[in-house]
Amino acid sequence: MYRISKLAILICILAFSSCNSYKSVPYFQNIDSISFNEIQQLYDAKIMPKDILTITVNTTDPSVSAPFNLTVQTIESNNLSMQRTTSQAALQQYLVDNTGHIDFPVLGSLKVGGLTKTEAELMIKEKLKPYIKETPVVTVRMTDFKIAVIGEVNHPGQFTINKEKVNVLEALALAGDMTVYGIRDNVKLIRETATGKHEVYTLNFNDANLIKSPYYQMQQNDILVVTPNKVKAQNSDIGNSTTLWFSATGILVSLASLLVTIFK
Repeated sequence: MYRISKLAILICILAFSSCNSYKSVPYFQNIDSISFNEIQQLYDAKIMPKDILTITVNTTDPSVSAPFNLTVQTIESNNLSMQRTTSQAALQQYLVDNTGHIDFPVLGSLKVGGLTKTEAELMIKEKLKPYIKETPVVTVRMTDFKIAVIGEVNHPGQFTINKEKVNVLEALALAGDMTVYGIRDNVKLIRETATGKHEVYTLNFNDANLIKSPYYQMQQNDILVVTPNKVKAQNSDIGNSTTLWFSATGILVSLASLLVTIFK
């Protein structure tokens, strides 16, 4: 009877440990207790220094908007092997400098840093009023919206986001999701501010309130870092193999001693 009691205690301990391990794995464990009825403003990325933009101005008469679009000189050849130079509108890129400015045709230096794409479009339309009678169609696009996901994920790497919007869950999906060894309540988000300063935020993927967090939506150049748990770290090839061998041996000896005591 005494042996059975010890065995039952051992089973309970192992089962409890297994339960605790499982509880740290699922995402958004309290999702049923969270209310998402409140209206949240749709996220729109802000333009940052070193961003690369494409900006086009369109009007019903292309000749009116032509001076406000960057052009590129192209060389064409005809059937008689004669060359002629033409000028055509192209999606030339604007590099946002460290102060958040771009050099725009005719209008000169424009401050776009810190603005959303929509705000930048409205600002350019306003500045074009003295030059264009009709309301032009101004389109601003980011061509280098990139994020990175590293650490305990299946496919770490840098990813280019074509739609210019991605949340932390989508970022994990791009990286093949966390492995079971990733610490879900201590994921780090590294973000560079407009002044070049790096800030680090801690995200808890076990808590559904993350969806309401201001850091749920990622910004361009954000880095998501998933830390491995102790089990993965201890089993890693990095480190002293002798120490790992002694550690494993100690565990086996302890387990053997416990079994001998139970069945003695």
